[in-house]
Amino acid sequence: MLKSLRSPATLITIIAGLAGIVLVLYAWRLPPFVTAVETTDNAYVRGYVTVVSPQLAGYVAKVMVKDYESVKAGQILVKIDDRIFAQKLAQARGTLDAQKASLSNSHQQELSARASIAASEAQRDSADAVFKRAQLAWDRVTPLAEKGIATTSDVDTSRATLEQAKAGVSQAQASVEVARQALATTIGSRAGLEAAVRSAEAAVELAAIDLANTTIVAPQDGRLGEVGARIGQYVAAGTQLMAVVPADVWIIANFKETQLDGMKIGQPVSFAVDALNKARLKGHVERFSPAAGSEFAVIRADNATGNFTKVAQRVGVRISVDADQPLAGALAPGMSVEVRVDKSAEPQAVMTPN
Repeated sequence: MLKSLRSPATLITIIAGLAGIVLVLYAWRLPPFVTAVETTDNAYVRGYVTVVSPQLAGYVAKVMVKDYESVKAGQILVKIDDRIFAQKLAQARGTLDAQKASLSNSHQQELSARASIAASEAQRDSADAVFKRAQLAWDRVTPLAEKGIATTSDVDTSRATLEQAKAGVSQAQASVEVARQALATTIGSRAGLEAAVRSAEAAVELAAIDLANTTIVAPQDGRLGEVGARIGQYVAAGTQLMAVVPADVWIIANFKETQLDGMKIGQPVSFAVDALNKARLKGHVERFSPAAGSEFAVIRADNATGNFTKVAQRVGVRISVDADQPLAGALAPGMSVEVRVDKSAEPQAVMTPN
């Protein structure tokens, strides 16, 4: 028995078995390898990648930038041929001027209608005076005719004058009513003219927006990806021309759910960047995903069917990058990193780059 244990083959087997056990204990963080430091290589640099696209269709007239160039917010990137849109703006402004002229004419018609009412009322007053004078003349002739003093011709003339005066009053009153109706019509149609002016103003604004959109500018500071726009290229609304990547970056580390116990917001983090020759930078836990990554998958697994094998789920942890690190400026979205979180450390205030 002792001889068999002393044989080289047996010793090698025992040592290999012990090494395997040690590796399993270490991999599963079982005693005596329990540690408060959690690590994962399922982590990547993330950032805002804004795809720049036109809001209208047209031919590319100028491309003002090149691949991977740094740009400032508002810097011109691409210009689309604006001749058609400039003419549409001029056309819209012409329509607006015509509608404003119609509205102004309506106000002038109102003044004219009010003047016509005043003139008609004056004519009515004059007709009333004529009627009163004819009535007085008739009142004087009637007693004289009854006494045989006035001639028949005088009576007939007085009666005709009175009737004519009555007709004049009726005509004057009708003229006043016509003038008032003309004023009401003018005022009533003004709402439509005002609406037409507002519509024309909106058309001018839309045409101006379209003209402004022929100049595509950088939405914020950052660096460009590959520039896909070419001079003479016909682009439609939504065509991807290029992407702008701001300097603001962070880390998304996908830890197993079994690693999250004791992990808190504000705890210090260190991470090694593959692209920087494993250079190690510092950060802090900023926040946790509200659900496991499987819940956001396009095709979700249905664990209620078929055989079931329990798999530890991954939960995203957002990690801020500490400021004042020389290599932080070299981080770019998509880079792979290896993250270490010390769960025994006390949470600290999160300091992020400006």
